[in-house]
Amino acid sequence: MNKLVYMFDQGGSEKKELLGGKGANLAEMTRIGLPVPYGFTISTEACNSYYDAGESIPAEIEFQVLESLQILEQQTGKILGDPSNPLLVSVRSGAVHSMPGMMDTVLNLGMNDDTVKGVAHLTENARFAYDSYRRFIQMFSDVVLDVDNFYFEQFLEEYREENGYDSDPEMSAADWQEVIKGYKTIVRKHTKRDFPEDPKEQLFLSIRAVFDSWNNQRAVVYRRLQKIPGHLGTAVNIQSMVFGNMGNDSGTGVAFTRNPSTGEAKLYGEYLINAQGEDVVAGIRTPQPIATLQDEMPEVYQQFVETCNLLEEHYQDMQDIEFTVERGQLFILQTRTGKRTAQAAITIAVELAEENIISKAEALLRVDPDQLSQLLHHRIDDAYERKQLAKGLPASPGAATGQVVFDADEAEQLAKDGVKVILVRPETTPDDIHGIVASQATVTSRGGMTSHAAVVARGMGKACICGCETLTIDLKSKQFKVENTIVNQGDKITIDGSTGDIMLGEIPMIEPQLSADFQQLLTWADEERKLGVRANADNPKDAAKALEFGAGGIGLCRTEHMFMDARRIPIVQDMILAETYPEREEALTKLLPMQQEDFEGIFETMQGHPITIRLLDPPLHEFLPDKEELLVDVTKLQITDPDCKELKDKEELLRKVRVLDESNPMLGHRGCRLGMIYPEIYVMQAKAIFYAISKVMEKGINVSPEIMIPLVGHVNELKEMRQLVIKTGEQIQDESGQHYDYLVGTMIEVPRAALTADQIAQEADFFSFGTNDLTQTTFGYSRDDAEGKFLQTYIENKVLLENPFASLDQDGVGKLVETGVKLGRDTKPGLKTGICGEHGGEKDSIQFCHETGLDYVSCSPYRIPLARLAAAQATIKQEQKQVVKELI
Repeated sequence: MNKLVYMFDQGGSEKKELLGGKGANLAEMTRIGLPVPYGFTISTEACNSYYDAGESIPAEIEFQVLESLQILEQQTGKILGDPSNPLLVSVRSGAVHSMPGMMDTVLNLGMNDDTVKGVAHLTENARFAYDSYRRFIQMFSDVVLDVDNFYFEQFLEEYREENGYDSDPEMSAADWQEVIKGYKTIVRKHTKRDFPEDPKEQLFLSIRAVFDSWNNQRAVVYRRLQKIPGHLGTAVNIQSMVFGNMGNDSGTGVAFTRNPSTGEAKLYGEYLINAQGEDVVAGIRTPQPIATLQDEMPEVYQQFVETCNLLEEHYQDMQDIEFTVERGQLFILQTRTGKRTAQAAITIAVELAEENIISKAEALLRVDPDQLSQLLHHRIDDAYERKQLAKGLPASPGAATGQVVFDADEAEQLAKDGVKVILVRPETTPDDIHGIVASQATVTSRGGMTSHAAVVARGMGKACICGCETLTIDLKSKQFKVENTIVNQGDKITIDGSTGDIMLGEIPMIEPQLSADFQQLLTWADEERKLGVRANADNPKDAAKALEFGAGGIGLCRTEHMFMDARRIPIVQDMILAETYPEREEALTKLLPMQQEDFEGIFETMQGHPITIRLLDPPLHEFLPDKEELLVDVTKLQITDPDCKELKDKEELLRKVRVLDESNPMLGHRGCRLGMIYPEIYVMQAKAIFYAISKVMEKGINVSPEIMIPLVGHVNELKEMRQLVIKTGEQIQDESGQHYDYLVGTMIEVPRAALTADQIAQEADFFSFGTNDLTQTTFGYSRDDAEGKFLQTYIENKVLLENPFASLDQDGVGKLVETGVKLGRDTKPGLKTGICGEHGGEKDSIQFCHETGLDYVSCSPYRIPLARLAAAQATIKQEQKQVVKELI
């Protein structure tokens, strides 16, 4: 028979996958001699067998449970259901990964009308016995019989009021007996059956309930958020009960061996005298700080401190410990690795490494890179209870509070007057850039994670929520509506760009924290990692921020973003709308000194670090006047003033916009295609780059530019554009008498480029994989439409396990990256390769990039620390895999 049930002394921490985290820790604590109430664990394999059997308990599990129960009865000297000496047990879930509060627990199981009398006699405390019985009925009915807790709480509250009691401790044994009668009536009314008196029936019903809770809604949502696989199942822990509510020499509590908020190496927790564990968690009574237990029970406190030290030393990490004191005797109910804030995670990891308890490599693995964004942006105080008004896509992390404003000009004016504002728009365009700059954050009802608002906000390190389709925005009335709630201009809202939550009113914020421990951890990360880390930055300010956060260069400078200000957009529009070469040259002549100034600023800031400059890649519609608005204006003028000059001008502008209108602008006349048809545009940009190099070199500053041709799909495109850049460079070198070192490469962002990378590498000094567009073109998804319409449903229904725009699709897009790297290096063995899509700042994608042999990743400046840590973890994990492989 396959073994599916294990006594606590038959396991250990090495069996975590089988026994779950809680069961493995109970077994481990039993093994090292701690005072753990005895019991047994039904394995995760049994849970999967339960589901395989159509959600029924197979006979072999039932047999092994009864066999283990018999051993437990022998060890404790108590019998389940024995009226004279009853065994009472808890039934708790215990998944492989900690899922606090997500699944169900039953305490005091084994109580019925007969055993309650035995408990009263043995403890000489009838009040305690009947209080425990009513707790069991309430919890069992809620968890197992699906009777809402509300009915019991309502009945208890009414009983207290009728009898003049303010709190539960005032109630006598007789009172609890009356409450029990009422509780049983509630059960009968809602389940159409009597409360089960047979303890073995209670036991198996509870086991089923815990198995079922593995797939309850909150557990499924939590697993999705934490990326915990659904096939693991949960273990069930059956443990003999100890009681913290047997008088003032009893109690219960929860403690951490270090402060989970700050990481301070000091015992942190709370307890309640004369209470059971659920009382601490439920918040029914106000607990006391753990330090005051020293005054109440000094010997117990000292034993507890020693136990905490032993557990932290044994597990080599901060522990979250549940304990009960029964009549002066300490029992440890559970230990697990404690949940902690980002700052605490860093402090604990660094201190444990400096104390030589763990290695530096282990310290690096202890910190989740995703947590680091908490430390680089304002965030909402964890102590504040959120009341969500609406939810959109978490487009740029950080939190912000401000007055709602619907117009970019008004946002800019209010900001100048010292007012903190949040810009709310259906969508943003380059025309709104000044409003985004002036605002604390941006919210849009349309658009996805690569929309204009999202890209600009991330580059600035500002919070942003996009695609919040539950917002009905009325720009004319200056208000938005969510169901029955109306928010007017000037009302305050708070947004969390890390979660997509929008809340009414002002909420307390926590300032970014960059501690010495944080810097130390990143220094260790740099010593370990083999992957370079660069930043996506389009201006000197972002470049400086990137260097501050430890970037080794700029992996993507998007030149189209340099045109997104009110002064330049009209000139850019003139360039795009020009119908003759002289018209276009006139606009380009105006743009050249502006571009040169941009590049000089970035080159000076980066002080010789490599800078990848992508030549113009604008989806043209983002820079053109809105066609629908123009049509409305023309129609109005035709009716009101048909002979005016403004009408003629707008009709001509509308004609030009219609000529340039594209069915699918993201796959239209953009990238290198623009340079192929209008080479003078790329010539202007190349000149600006080379003139800037010349100026900066005259100041004694080194410059390492890498000029990138975007959206190449065929080697001939790159060949022609490369020659254009080289010829322009030769011209400027002849003018200046200087020699410039630079590279010319391409962005691999369409599948054909990856599949013909061996040919393209003949004309490329480097490849940079633009995985945003490569994902769109590989899946055939428009990101904005996919994220707003169907992608979330795909993920919820497990059609896709991850959002491929957030975490690189390694099976599909990843294969194209691998193919591109291999083919490119077959042609040029030393070919430099990197990734500059948003995946460059996501930990799993960084792991993939390391394993694929890329030279660097590039991401938002605010994700540089995350990327440095994730790159180090990738190195360590690969080395660990190699060691295991060699041992095998």
